[in-house]
Amino acid sequence: MINRGPVKSNESEEDYLESILLLSEKLPYVHRIEVAKKIGVSQAAVNKAVKLLCERGYVYEDGKHLYLTEEGRDYASSVYQKHCVIRGFLIAHGVSPASAEEDACKMEHLVGPETLNMMKKYVDENQKNFKKNS
Repeated sequence: MINRGPVKSNESEEDYLESILLLSEKLPYVHRIEVAKKIGVSQAAVNKAVKLLCERGYVYEDGKHLYLTEEGRDYASSVYQKHCVIRGFLIAHGVSPASAEEDACKMEHLVGPETLNMMKKYVDENQKNFKKNS
């Protein structure tokens, strides 16, 4: 099992991985500058994070471009799925999409499996009910 360090480290790690994942779905290649802009940090911070992510086996690079390893993609995808469930749950409860997006970014690092499963079940059932009423 990989030691991922304290929670604060996980939050940062997850934010970088999620950003690389989302950028890789939109762009042919992911560069450090795009990650810095997306997260709102300096390139020096991205350089440091990328070095750690490479050491942990989540990311590799070819000098210019960043790529997720299979393990990195799986980890980033699980974080993003959490994000989407939480955002959907909040929106279903009347939170504005902008606030739900912002809050989901924070909550995705804290919500445990039981709570996430409850939220997912609610969102799934709510979507089914919405489709029936359309």
